[in-house]
Amino acid sequence: MMQDLIKPNSRRQFLKTVAAACSGLFLPGSVKAFAKPETIRLGYLPITDATPLLVAHGLGYFSEEGLAVDRPVMVRSWNILIESFLAGKFNFTHMLFPIPVWMRFKQKVPIKVLAWDHTNGSAVTVKGDSDIYSFKDLGGKQIAVPSWYSMHNLIIQMGIRSQGLKPVIKPQSVKLKKHEVNLLILPPPDMPTALLGNKIDGYIVADPFNALAQIKFNARIMRFTGDIWKDHPCCVIVANENFINKNNILIQKAMNAIVRAQDWCIKNPKETAHLLSRDGEGYLPVSKTVLLKVFENPGKNEVKHPDWNVERIGFQPFPFPSATKFIIDRMKKTLVEGNTLFLKKLDTQRAVENLVDDTFVMNTLDEMGGIKRFCNCDITKPYTRQETIEIN
Repeated sequence: MMQDLIKPNSRRQFLKTVAAACSGLFLPGSVKAFAKPETIRLGYLPITDATPLLVAHGLGYFSEEGLAVDRPVMVRSWNILIESFLAGKFNFTHMLFPIPVWMRFKQKVPIKVLAWDHTNGSAVTVKGDSDIYSFKDLGGKQIAVPSWYSMHNLIIQMGIRSQGLKPVIKPQSVKLKKHEVNLLILPPPDMPTALLGNKIDGYIVADPFNALAQIKFNARIMRFTGDIWKDHPCCVIVANENFINKNNILIQKAMNAIVRAQDWCIKNPKETAHLLSRDGEGYLPVSKTVLLKVFENPGKNEVKHPDWNVERIGFQPFPFPSATKFIIDRMKKTLVEGNTLFLKKLDTQRAVENLVDDTFVMNTLDEMGGIKRFCNCDITKPYTRQETIEIN
């Protein structure tokens, strides 16, 4: 009840005060009176979407916040990550933004989005000698996505439909019509080899699997996703609402560490590439050379909108409501396997408010001087924005 009475601007100071007070309570003879606090257990896919979590661990930012965090555990697919989260193996992780929408409103899992993990960071990749140069060339092709509930599936279908083509989900053995584009699921690590082996015609996924294909077998980027939807969210930081409610101070400290890591990544892209690579701390199973390409911004000849100053991958933690709203609205129009009736029933605005808790990231940003540290925002309305989307 006390927290309900605290003004937003003073909440962070309150949390710090409580933490300090609690640290002084563990006197000799009294330790048994306190239950062992929860710890942060991190899981991630081997993609650069996980960068802030990995950097926060690698640089010791979690430790500096007083948190004991084991080395993050890498898994190969989103299904494994989701199942591990549901089983309680991981209690704080990154997920593709549409996944928590599906989990909360269809599966009734009390999951909350706490912040954006990164922006942009993905691309449509094809073979170097492919005849695919734009979305209009995808007719009759086989394209892999990492999950039905992914930004990648949303964006590729936006591009497909913009050209009058039709996304379909069929066995690969079925002959496609000229206007059909067949979509299938592949774990991100399997995509480059599937492309090289001509099992698919292209894929849309997060780096480093686009950069890896570019370097290893001269694959070509058809389109960067950040060149379609400017500074779009992709992965978000999530936790179970019950875990959050029981561990407010712990969650706040974890958020502090992650936002600090995002800030460091922006200022130190080359060092970030080294830290993540197998040449550094080995969080991602690729070389520093591959990751350096990820952390270099595209050249002007590689994008349709050079005036956007597109970052191949960017970092900005605040979950703009306008983007969440757009995602939920697009999900209602996106083809996936399974029953999507739950989306049709969703009131978008209520869903946005129910899904996202920006309290902790706002506290951290307030301490760091505001969101201006991460983006050029309207100073009169720093926590609102207009979504910019141009496919052609």
